[in-house]
Order: sequence, then structure tokens, then C-alpha cells
Amino acid sequence: MAHDSWLNDRLRYRTTLELLARKLVPQHRHSFWYFFGGLSFFFFVIQIVTGMLLLVYYSPTPETAHESVSFLMTQVPYGWLIRSVHGWSANLMIGCVLVHLVSTFFMKAYRRPRESMWVTGVVLLFLVMGFGFTGYLLPWDTVSYFATQIGTEIPRSIPVIGSLAVKLIRGGDYIAADSLRRMFALHVVILPLISIILVAFHLILNQVHGSSVPLRTNANGPGIPFYPNYLFRDLIAWTIALGAAVILALLLPVSLGPKAEPMASAPGGIRPEWYFLSLYETLRLLPGEILGMNTEMLVNVGVGIATLVLLLVPFLDRRAHRGEPSPVYTWIGIFTILYIGVSTTLAYLT
Repeated sequence: MAHDSWLNDRLRYRTTLELLARKLVPQHRHSFWYFFGGLSFFFFVIQIVTGMLLLVYYSPTPETAHESVSFLMTQVPYGWLIRSVHGWSANLMIGCVLVHLVSTFFMKAYRRPRESMWVTGVVLLFLVMGFGFTGYLLPWDTVSYFATQIGTEIPRSIPVIGSLAVKLIRGGDYIAADSLRRMFALHVVILPLISIILVAFHLILNQVHGSSVPLRTNANGPGIPFYPNYLFRDLIAWTIALGAAVILALLLPVSLGPKAEPMASAPGGIRPEWYFLSLYETLRLLPGEILGMNTEMLVNVGVGIATLVLLLVPFLDRRAHRGEPSPVYTWIGIFTILYIGVSTTLAYLT
């Protein structure tokens, strides 16, 4: 007890615990979806921890990147496992963020006064997808090299700024040493710093406003205290999530292909990661021109408009602010999910 009192006198942690105990988490038939916010945060922490361990051995140059990853996987004890957990937790994190965003959308949890929580959540979704894209090149193997070459070419058709955007991402006309350095800087410094700030802001807003109850849903009583009751439930979910990531890493370890040869021909069948497959399939199926306009340009403009609309949903859906159902936005969300699901499936099958 004396030790506990000594810590509390200096850290005042009991005040924080009392505040968390006063926060109530609503209980209703859709409460299960709340877990995905905590799971997203948990996988983000795993990414930071495993990423720091990988940094001990990684060397971000075209001459040494592939060799350093190979050394990590073959010579460092459990290095292959750390890399596989890092890779699988990245995919699981993106999946959880997507589920969290979709559930928030359909429960209309973006309505007043939680507009800022929605906006930061959307930005965090694009940041975690950015983690996936920037980290893909770092092993400097054949598939990652040519996939990044193709992926960074897509913005070229954006009006006015397309060519500049491609050069800015690559650091030149082609994927080379500068490209690797830029991807490395984005992946391990710039994106994590921005993400940590936004995650902290998002969590603070969640503590201030609490969890939203869906429209026309009755809460079961006043709710349960966040600490210790709901936090312990989160810990159980996190333990299961960690076990899932480790099992996937053991059964399906992340592989390393042959070292990239920039002057060689691109291998066939290169596809992006699963969270970009819908965009990939859309570009693949559409003709080169539509009404005399470049298809890639139209798709890029469409993605930009869709992103803007997604960010502005809380300000556009006025009915939700009044506590009324908004079936138009619900059906738009259903159609979007169906389209992404079908196009992603087609990309896998063809």
C-alpha cells in the first residue's frame, strides 16, 4: 500500500482511473461492434512494437535491403516470426479499421457531436492503408518492386498534379534508391507520427463524447463502467486477436521473394494487396477511354470525390442529426460494400 501511495502521489493515476470508471459504455444489441475500435488500436500497438524490432536489422538501401530482411528471417532467432506477425497484424489492423468505420457509418455514430471523431477515423483509415503501401517496397524483392512501380504510376493521370505526384512519391522517374528512402521515411517516421497524434485525439474525443447508441436502439440500462468492466472485456478480445495473429504467422509465414532486378521484365500476375483490389479490378475492367476521356483519370477523380464525400458524411446527413433514419445514405453504404466485395472477389478469381 505504501508503494501504491508513493506512485499515486507522483503520477495521480487514481484520478485517471476514477474518470475511466465514471465513463459508461452503452449496452445494446449492437454493442459487439465497439470491440473493433479497441482491436484497431491494439493491432496498431503491435505494429509499432514489431516494427521497432525489425528496424534493429533493416538497412534501407537497394544494395542491402533484401539482404538485411533475408538475414533477419534466416539468422536472427524468431526473426521470421516477428516479420510475419508484423505483416499479418498490418492486414488485421486494416480490416478492423474498415469494420469499425463501416459499423460507425451504419449506426449513424457520426451524428452530432461526434463529427470530429468520424473525420479523424476516416483519415486514420487512409493512413493505415498508406502504411501498407509504403511498407510493401521495403523488402526490395521482385514482386514488391514491380508492384510499387505499377502502383505509383496510377496517380499520373490526375489532372494538373499527376506527374508531379508520381515524381514526389518516387523521388524521380523510376523506382530507385530515392524511392526506397522515401518509402522508408514515410513508413517508419512520418506516417507513425501523424497516426499517433490522430489516434490520441480520436481516443480523447471518445472519452469526452462516449460511445454512440444507434438510432432506434434501446440501451440496456445505464451501461457498464469502462474501467474495469469494459477494459477487461477489451483485454480478452486483444488476447484472442494476438493469438490469431501468431497462429496466422505460424501457419502462413510471410515469404521473401528473389531480390529485385530493376532492369528485368516484370513478372506476370502482379496484383496489389487485398485492400486495393477493388480499385485494381475497376481499372482492369473499364475500357481505356470513356466518352473520349482517359479512364484512369476518371477513376482517380471519382476516388477523390468519393473520399471527400466520405469525410463530409456527418455534415451532409442532416436527418441523422435530427435523430431520424437516413435510408439514402444507408443504401449508398450497402451498394458500396457490395461493389467492393464483388470487385475484390473478381480480382482474386481472375
